[in-house]
Amino acid sequence: MEVLNMPASTTLARSAWAQGALCAAAAVLLGGVAWLLDPLANWLVGLDRAPMRAPAELLVSIPEPWLGVGLAALGALAGAAVILFDSLEQISVTVSGERVILKRTGHVQEIARGQVGHVFREKDRLVLLGLKGEEIAREKCDFSARRLASVFTEHGYTWVAADPYEDEFRIWVPKTPELPELANALLAARAEALKSSPSGESVKELRRELARNGIVVRDKGEQQYWRGPGRR
Repeated sequence: MEVLNMPASTTLARSAWAQGALCAAAAVLLGGVAWLLDPLANWLVGLDRAPMRAPAELLVSIPEPWLGVGLAALGALAGAAVILFDSLEQISVTVSGERVILKRTGHVQEIARGQVGHVFREKDRLVLLGLKGEEIAREKCDFSARRLASVFTEHGYTWVAADPYEDEFRIWVPKTPELPELANALLAARAEALKSSPSGESVKELRRELARNGIVVRDKGEQQYWRGPGRR
């Protein structure tokens, strides 16, 4: 009998160095963009008619060097804040032959190996499907598909390039007869939430509630597509 020597577990996590580098890069980028507002404001004030003229006049009324320094500092703070908020959604991934552990700020999800059917990366999300194709995890993840595939396959999980049940997605319309009343209500509520904040917490929670009811949802533009558990 062949004995496979697999590592006990592997953890993928954004390092403190990488986090700091991203914050610094974002701070420099947005700081530079903010600094460019000074000449833009002066240009707008010089026009006879221009949009945002009042804010531009307010900006140019601030004496130098305080205007340039202030704009650069605000841009730097905004850049750091963007990366900080992004990091709150990012996960660390620990994979072993027995379980997968997904951690992000304020949330830990532990999934037994026997529950996992397929694993793949969809855009910027790591997705785990159950044995019947149900969605059991979908988390923001900035690790490359190649790196994730290597870790999961190393521990015996089935990694796929895309959702194996892709051809079962159907466009959702209100009161879809194949769906139970609760699922239609949740999809209707999610459609409204998408209009105001496509990446808002309400949209995410409604997706999770649909998953708990066996419905997988995908967005294409402003339209929702759905499927039930896979049949393969």
